[in-house]
Amino acid sequence: MREHGGTLAAMDEVGRGALAGPVSVGVVVISAQTFPAPDGVRDSKLLTASRRVELAPLILAWCVAASVGHATNAEIDDVGIISALRLAGRRALLALADAGASPAVVLLDGSHDWLTPPRPGLFDDLADYWQPPPVVMKVKADMTCSAVAAASVLAKVERDAQMVNHSKDYPAFGWDGNKGYAAPEHLAALRDLGPSPLHRVSWNLPGVN
Repeated sequence: MREHGGTLAAMDEVGRGALAGPVSVGVVVISAQTFPAPDGVRDSKLLTASRRVELAPLILAWCVAASVGHATNAEIDDVGIISALRLAGRRALLALADAGASPAVVLLDGSHDWLTPPRPGLFDDLADYWQPPPVVMKVKADMTCSAVAAASVLAKVERDAQMVNHSKDYPAFGWDGNKGYAAPEHLAALRDLGPSPLHRVSWNLPGVN
């Protein structure tokens, strides 16, 4: 970590495969002086919902800084899932910058750098061009790096809370349980009712023509 100036932003996303709701990107900043992560921190998919909620405040107290960015289902429909991931990651990093945290490098789970935008062309408008810190990729980082796992936990807790709240307006889809993924009750409601305003209608939604 010292070769990158002593600060690292570990990043992970949740919600990529859901049929409804946002895609969310968590970022956890650590330094060379950061102590080991709280006991029990691991990839959010391996934890129960209640355990993730318990760990979230411990993670926030442990790390140097943290943030979660979101891109809505409408933005996913408008720009596609990869650009929406980039948008959510950008929002998370800009929130960190606003709080005074400027990591020197980003550790991203996986083998595809979806955070760094394509280089602009000669005739592209540069007014809104944004470049993140240097990105380092690590396959299965959510399984081997506690900071990436912590980022996934924070993102999952925030996104789950949003979907539970939305479920109050659209109870038939069962989002308080399935969080927008393709569970049987969700698919049945899609066939019976069609998509809601929170569905990703650009996707091939099951049961929807």
